[in-house]
Amino acid sequence: MYRPGGGDFTGVMTPHAQNTTPAHTSTPAPVLIVGGTGKTGRRVAERLRGLGRPVRIGSRSAAIPFVWEDESTWEAALDGVSAAYVTYYPDLAFPGAREAVERFAAVAVARGVRRLVLLSGRGEEGAVASEDALKASGCDWTVVRASWFNQNFSESFFLGPVRTGELALPAGDAVEPFVDTDDIADVVVAALTDDRHIGRTYELSGPRLLSFHDVARELSAATGRTITYVPVGADDYRAALREAGEPEEIADLFTLITDGRNARLVHGVRDVLGREPRDFVTYAKEAAATGVWDA
Repeated sequence: MYRPGGGDFTGVMTPHAQNTTPAHTSTPAPVLIVGGTGKTGRRVAERLRGLGRPVRIGSRSAAIPFVWEDESTWEAALDGVSAAYVTYYPDLAFPGAREAVERFAAVAVARGVRRLVLLSGRGEEGAVASEDALKASGCDWTVVRASWFNQNFSESFFLGPVRTGELALPAGDAVEPFVDTDDIADVVVAALTDDRHIGRTYELSGPRLLSFHDVARELSAATGRTITYVPVGADDYRAALREAGEPEEIADLFTLITDGRNARLVHGVRDVLGREPRDFVTYAKEAAATGVWDA
């Protein structure tokens, strides 16, 4: 996920994220993590395992593979699971996403899976269509809408530009409340394990609005290097994506920033977890300490 694009689980859960598996159940059914090797998926898996909940990783390379483009893989991945965390690659706003999510949810419910938690994006009309398709399946649903991820700069397509010292992006001077994937994972685990979150839609953001100029300054301070942000036109960025072999539709996602639709803070992290979201400066310092941005 590009917005919207880790920390170890501490073992400390909030009252909203408690394990609700009945005490008499010795071996709870696994939770399917679609995209379980991704930025949010692997963090959700870590936290569930820390709670003693078995997980099944849904990915191409998993022991029981899951491939969005190959529906023949879905039933085996869903067999015997109690719930699923659903992420769609490359993005819910891309063509075909709604239809895929609609069919997946129908297969899941038919296999007896009741709880589905969908990762969505703030301000995306295409994503809302996928949300509605999931809800219409009759499942016990929760939707988690996220802003762009902090970890896009260390685990995704902004990593290379940070290492080279130049972020050339079509974002102008617009601002975005970047959210941390550790916060997203904590919210998702709460939604998967606590019935109070059924039928709820949560919008998540970080605690500050940041421009890419601000991001470059924070990254420079954290790394001790000079990292600059260079605004570019959308056509130039599309050309760069083509050259890099990345989907050109990524350029369209910058509209979610440049038109200001998400230029406000929301409070889903506080509502679910009872605490404030992680700040970008904390993320940047911790990521820099791992050496991920060393040139």
